[in-house]
Order: sequence, then structure tokens, then C-alpha cells
Amino acid sequence: MSELTTYYLEMLDQASLRAKAGPSDFSVSILVEPTFDLNRQFYQKVGGDWQWTNRLKWSEEQWLTYVERPVLATGVVTVDDQSTGYFELEAQEGGDVEIVQLGLLPEYVGCGLGGALVTAAIEAAWSITGTRRVWLHTCTRDHKSALENYKRRGFVVYKTVRE
Repeated sequence: MSELTTYYLEMLDQASLRAKAGPSDFSVSILVEPTFDLNRQFYQKVGGDWQWTNRLKWSEEQWLTYVERPVLATGVVTVDDQSTGYFELEAQEGGDVEIVQLGLLPEYVGCGLGGALVTAAIEAAWSITGTRRVWLHTCTRDHKSALENYKRRGFVVYKTVRE
């Protein structure tokens, strides 16, 4: 098995965002009443190609507990009224907001929506009252363009871990 490298990235100022617009019919909805099943389905479908496995064995109760936390926000991205991807944001102590999950459904990967998706997640994170830093991590198992996409949007690598 090849070496796994995890990159931790952060954005310390909203002005650092280098936004990329989506197509004219691109929209984002932050769910007011999240449902565990939606998050579970996105997690399974989006993460299938990227070895997202941590939550695959979660029970409905574990999903409910996770999704119904007031610190978690779920955003759904649509193009032409079709769900294309999602993101999860977690507000943390000290003004940190982590982009916990982010991705496109497999049929939309490679369609030029990644930059707009990352932009939408960053904008939503900065819109949370008290945000001082937005951060995330990615790894070498992620899409080959993920790390560069994050950097192009204004994130800076602050830590690298090789396993």
C-alpha cells in the first residue's frame, strides 16, 4: 500500500478567499432541519471513490446524534435543480469552523464544479457568527485536484502528516 499523506489547511481571513463562481444555475442551501439520512446518503455516495469509511458502520442513532448537533451545518449544492454535492461545517471553540466533509456526487466529478463547491463551503463557514479561522484536511486518497483546488481558493497548508 502506498504512503498516506494528510494535509491540514487553514484560512485565517475571509479576504483570503479567491472565489470561483459556479454556473448560473448553481445554488447552495444550508439545511435548516438536517436529516441524518441525507447526510448518510451523501457520505456514502460522495465518499465511495475516496475511501470514506469511518461512518459506514454507524447506526441510525449515531447518525442522528451527529447530525442534530447545533454546531453542525449541512450545505447541499444543486445545479439545474439537481443535487450535485454537499458539505458539512462544524463550529468549534475559539472561532474555528472545520469543513468536515465536502464533495461532489460521482456523476458530477470532472464537470468543473469543485471550485464553486469549495467557495460555497468557505463562504458558508465565514457566515457563521464568530468565525476566526476556517480549516480542513485532505489526503493523498482524495481527488487528485483537491489539494490544489483548496490552495487556489486561498487555503494555506499548516501541517503535513505522512503515515
